[in-house]
Amino acid sequence: MPMTLEETAPVPLRRRLAARPAVALAAAVERLPPRRMRRVLLAASRGARPASGAQALAARQAVVAVSVHCAGQGCLRRSLATALLCRLGGTWPDWCTGVRAEPFRAHAWVEAEGTAVGEQGDTRLYHKTMTVPARPARPGRSARPGRRARRARREGGGERCASICRWPRSA
Repeated sequence: MPMTLEETAPVPLRRRLAARPAVALAAAVERLPPRRMRRVLLAASRGARPASGAQALAARQAVVAVSVHCAGQGCLRRSLATALLCRLGGTWPDWCTGVRAEPFRAHAWVEAEGTAVGEQGDTRLYHKTMTVPARPARPGRSARPGRRARRARREGGGERCASICRWPRSA
């Protein structure tokens, strides 16, 4: 684990401007309990294409360029911000956390195409404890589950609502 700040590569202004809100959102998400954090990330990853290694690396470099915390020891915020920045572009890397026993360490990172992105240490030494992979939208499914059912109830389609929702429409 590095004890100094990572060196930053030149990042275009547009990418840096997109990275700032991702880092701010990551700071809020990292304060959540693990179960709730996982739920938030699963919701964010829904409908996203898997990120390529180049996309994930570009997002990570942008995050490190705008945040001193993410450029140092803030692996959780860095990995969250990287994943969220990728999501702004419609993709999602595999977000992972893990632990190792000797010496004890916990770490968070992102993977794309099966390899850790931008990590200096060997992440294979860590036992993965939580992973949030990309979840592409299934063909024929709406982005919001239950939209047809809500519309049917709102428009008063009683039989249709009962067939879709599996509960009778209340009077």
